[in-house]
Amino acid sequence: MGTGRKQPGGPQSGRPGEVRLSAAAAALVALGLYATLPSHLLGWARFVVPAVGLALLVPLIAANPVRLDRQNRVLRVMSISLAALLVATNSAAFVTLVQALVQGNAKKGTSLLLAALQIWLTNIIAFALLYWELDRGGPVERAKADRDKLPPADFRFSQDENDDTSVEVASRSSKLSDWRPRFLDYLYLSTTNSTAFSPTDTMPLSPRAKMLMSVESIEALLVSVLVIARGVSQLK
Repeated sequence: MGTGRKQPGGPQSGRPGEVRLSAAAAALVALGLYATLPSHLLGWARFVVPAVGLALLVPLIAANPVRLDRQNRVLRVMSISLAALLVATNSAAFVTLVQALVQGNAKKGTSLLLAALQIWLTNIIAFALLYWELDRGGPVERAKADRDKLPPADFRFSQDENDDTSVEVASRSSKLSDWRPRFLDYLYLSTTNSTAFSPTDTMPLSPRAKMLMSVESIEALLVSVLVIARGVSQLK
């Protein structure tokens, strides 16, 4: 394990990197959801934010078009910045939506309900991307490095602790199969955190993971209880 040669801009080439498609598609969906939010809520920001997001995403895809094999400081900063941009701007959109509700400026109940759904879905994707970028050094480091060289984990998945269970379950464990979490694992984590408002089968380990999951669950709870409830009450 981990005996592959080094390549420019990447930790190793001996183990295949994660496929780029799922994370790139999720980022595009999140940018599209943000761009189509009601204009009376965001104004020009709903065009500027997706433009900045695309400006970050395009070179990231160009650097690793198929698999995430190359990484350097610039690519790392850009990828984390994209995820952080989505989290921050979607949170700002949520605040604006709540403010419109409180001030009675929401124009239509159906429009409000749709905006709440868009913000909720974007929230899931944005936090999934941020978890994916931060945990164990990010997707390139996580997939390519030897386990004893990985940074400390931010999350503990069920695969990280089921090596002593039944054979068919243990065969997929981190210890026996060298399993590494990928984007869909973090998307599932983000989805369950946004629907259960708490950890389910994946536990946060680091302070930053606990804080991020807390922020995500609080926003999801407020969208569900306050915004969507108010939107439904305005339907005619």
